[in-house]
Amino acid sequence: MPNLTAEHIREIATGLVDRMMAGGATESEVIAIWSESRSARVRNGEVEEISGADEFDLGLRAICGGRQAVISTSRADQTSLDDLVARVLAMARAAPEDPYAGLPDASELSKLSADDLDLYDDKRIEPEELVTRAKCAEAAAKAIEGVTNSEGSGASAGSGQVVLTNSAGFSGSYKSSMHGISATAVAGSGTGMERDYDYAGSRHFADLPPPDEVGRLAGERATRRLDPRKPRSGAFPVIFHPRVARTLIGHFAGAVNGESVARGTSFLRNSLGKQIFSDSVSVIDDPLRPRGLGSRPFDGEGARPQAIKLIEDGTLNSWLLDSATAKRLKMQTNGHASRSPTAPPSPTSTNLYLVAGEVEAAQLIGSVSAGLYVCELIGMGVNLVTGDYSRGAAGFWIEDGEVAYPVSELTIAGNLRDMFANLEPASDLEFRYATNAPTVLIHEMTIAGQ
Repeated sequence: MPNLTAEHIREIATGLVDRMMAGGATESEVIAIWSESRSARVRNGEVEEISGADEFDLGLRAICGGRQAVISTSRADQTSLDDLVARVLAMARAAPEDPYAGLPDASELSKLSADDLDLYDDKRIEPEELVTRAKCAEAAAKAIEGVTNSEGSGASAGSGQVVLTNSAGFSGSYKSSMHGISATAVAGSGTGMERDYDYAGSRHFADLPPPDEVGRLAGERATRRLDPRKPRSGAFPVIFHPRVARTLIGHFAGAVNGESVARGTSFLRNSLGKQIFSDSVSVIDDPLRPRGLGSRPFDGEGARPQAIKLIEDGTLNSWLLDSATAKRLKMQTNGHASRSPTAPPSPTSTNLYLVAGEVEAAQLIGSVSAGLYVCELIGMGVNLVTGDYSRGAAGFWIEDGEVAYPVSELTIAGNLRDMFANLEPASDLEFRYATNAPTVLIHEMTIAGQ
């Protein structure tokens, strides 16, 4: 990582944009991302790894009359930059024509301040403290009766900065930080061993739960899974724990991604304005949530990020859009472009969440006479073109409204369109990831067990 300030990088970026324009580009853009990270991992009280990384990437995008190219480097010396400008212009002239390639309009550019989002914590955590925190999490996990081993615990801390400058008149930067703690515990012995984990991450160190709480949850979850059975096969209600319910909202995000919609590869491509969920369900993506793990004052093109109700009262209202997909769909960007230095922008979610319902999770469980409570999903059998869904699962069987016993070695299957239409959220929403959901009940899915 070069020893340069954000202001110096912005000066370099402005110069590169000017040089690309002078070299024949009709539009141009420069993004710089640099970061530092530190982590420690322990297992059975011994330090397995202490690592750190400093990374810097600079990306140039040149657009020459509807033809675009992207090139990147990890160097910022003048010789490298001279070569980069010449190469990206030559690549753009030879690229296939893309009538949708281009920057946002000036009216769409962001003027938001990063200070309002509170994404950066200047507290520095040294490696010794990371080791101490990881050991604390592991010790708490191993203190749970029934835990027989550890697959390790970890602690991490890091920060990063983004600078983006383009020929549409945008120049901005922001800093962010990230702290994490994790633990994985093993319970039982021989062929009867089970494992489980807990993880927490936050922008600010003060928002992390204590490491012993993370370890305790990992240990308790592992012991609860001992002596699993295979459930009977059939059509049953399925309840998803929040940490797996969020994957359903992730699949929804993939289906409403403007790029997939424009290509015709989403099972929801013809569903705008139609009822997708029950009228009690709403799904929001909010890139402006303070301290959010997906928050940012501008998107990957410099456009103003917008909080959008993708689903309101069950109805699909919008797609996730960047400039190119918005043009293809004859719409306007809603500031959801994501960008790396090595590729053109593409749409993505930011802080995506399923709005909490009014029923407590215990009430959802209590409403099920016989069904499945899923706590872990295995494999990736999801087809976003058709909506077909099939994944391995593990969790607990529900009998007469009570969690009865652990189950494993089973598959759950359905179609996402049907699953969304029959989804009921609980009230226990927590913001632990960039994509979040409360406990949810799918009123019927196919379970393949014994």
